[in-house]
Amino acid sequence: MKEQAGSTIAVQQNAVTQKTVYAILFTISFSHLLNDVMQSVIPSVYPVIKDKYNFSFAQIGIITLAFQLTASILQPFVGAYTDKKPKPFSLALAMVFTLSGIVALSQASDFYYMLVAVSLVGLGSSVFHPEASRVAHLASGGKKGLAQSIFQLGGNTGSAIGPLLTALIVISYGQSSIMWFSIVPVLGIIILLVVGKWYQERLASRKSIPKSALTEIPHGLSKKRVLISIGILLMLVLSKYIYMTSMTSYFTFFLIDKFGVSVKASQYYLFAFLFAVAVGTIVGGPLGDRFGRKYVIWFSILGAAPFTLLLPYVSLSWTVFLAVVAGFILASAFSAILVYATDLMPDRIGMIAGLFFGFMFGVAGIGSAVLGKLADVTSIGYVFKLCAFLPLLGIITVFLPNVTHKVRP
Repeated sequence: MKEQAGSTIAVQQNAVTQKTVYAILFTISFSHLLNDVMQSVIPSVYPVIKDKYNFSFAQIGIITLAFQLTASILQPFVGAYTDKKPKPFSLALAMVFTLSGIVALSQASDFYYMLVAVSLVGLGSSVFHPEASRVAHLASGGKKGLAQSIFQLGGNTGSAIGPLLTALIVISYGQSSIMWFSIVPVLGIIILLVVGKWYQERLASRKSIPKSALTEIPHGLSKKRVLISIGILLMLVLSKYIYMTSMTSYFTFFLIDKFGVSVKASQYYLFAFLFAVAVGTIVGGPLGDRFGRKYVIWFSILGAAPFTLLLPYVSLSWTVFLAVVAGFILASAFSAILVYATDLMPDRIGMIAGLFFGFMFGVAGIGSAVLGKLADVTSIGYVFKLCAFLPLLGIITVFLPNVTHKVRP
């Protein structure tokens, strides 16, 4: 009788863990928005600090590199560690690092001070993403693509809002006005303390459920095939995010150089691109859940190529239009890629999230530094013509196996 009662309780608890918790999904998505608003402030103030301190494009690239590397190197290690020992309240700690970086950025007066400030923001990001991705996974109720898209929607919306707020506040009132943005991570700390409590309770609940009830059915692929597939996915992330960093770091400079638009106007055009990225984000996950993630990856990388290839050669209005369309299409890629990777390694959620978010930031940082140096040597227009070919790398999606996501009843 006791065994039967225990089995009934385990089934009931498992049903709870398999229910999609939309309140937590949208809360962690909003936290992602706050985190990425802070991140997007950094490239958005580049035109201001470049003129104020007479920085070269190469120095702008190095600042981005410092931010992206601190936001990337630690992520896989944080994820691997928290796979074994989850730390629910590390999410709030991440916002403390970000708060320190934003305050420092508002006061930075030279190149090296800038490097320290952006590195602190990057450190906050490296702690935030692996555990926040696990929260989204726990709250998904099996709808992993939808959950990751909701999570990414917050991040991409934050990335879009950042330049708009920068145009309205920092460009109008100067570098010291960045201090006003410190309100954002303070709000994040409060929210993430609540999320951390739910996360802690969910982990305690899952411990009492038999492991077999939580384990996904193996996909049957060999370890070698899994590692090759992870490598292909990382190459696709490389193609997507080098192109994305060319837009986030240098699109404003491209528009100013080619069309003579004002700094403030260039920020609005960057917002249009990033807003399209935010809107497109929500598409990839649900479509991947329904039709298969491989097909979404195909479309979201390779499908952007016609638009990126045309962009450097058209008028201002067409440039903005093509940027918006390309951003919308590219946006669905990361959610599909990340969930596909967790389907390949379902027992390594934190490590996979850390690896892919970390690689994304690392690629973006190195790419920004290289593209900045290339722009100094050649021109910003040449950089955009070269980067236009990157989405063609999406053709390697053909080598990915078809992986279906199944959970034991």
